[in-house]
Amino acid sequence: MGDPRISHIELDETTIIRRNADIEQERRIAIFDLIEENTFKPLRAFEAGHAGPYRLKLAVDDGRLVMAMADEAGTALETVILGLGRFRRPIREYFAICDSYYQAIRKATATEIETIDMARRGVHNEAAEMLLERLDGKIETDFPTARRLFTLICVLHIKG
Repeated sequence: MGDPRISHIELDETTIIRRNADIEQERRIAIFDLIEENTFKPLRAFEAGHAGPYRLKLAVDDGRLVMAMADEAGTALETVILGLGRFRRPIREYFAICDSYYQAIRKATATEIETIDMARRGVHNEAAEMLLERLDGKIETDFPTARRLFTLICVLHIKG
């Protein structure tokens, strides 16, 4: 049967120039939640008999997301590369709304924080749907996994 899920995730640290404490917390939570519960089935590797779990390394190279998958022993299975052009706006919006959210947590009312958080979730959900569309035919995954992967894509875009 196999276990079509991510068991280990690594971010290409050379891509990331700086992280503040809030972003580092987002990264830690996304990775923890992703490892705890996810659905992830790279179709070519799965059809070739590699039923999971998978090790995943995420990187951004020349404006493209590189998703390198390996088996539990670290043997490379396949790499999926996605153009990130369509994600520029959601990434920019997500950073802007997160900045507002982090500032609001420190000084805004509960109602203001809730309003900003709803907007943040909306941008996040929209981007997760877009990621699911881009992965169609390459990797089968679910919505919560796509949301967490989008968070990690954003972390990879922090340029200081």
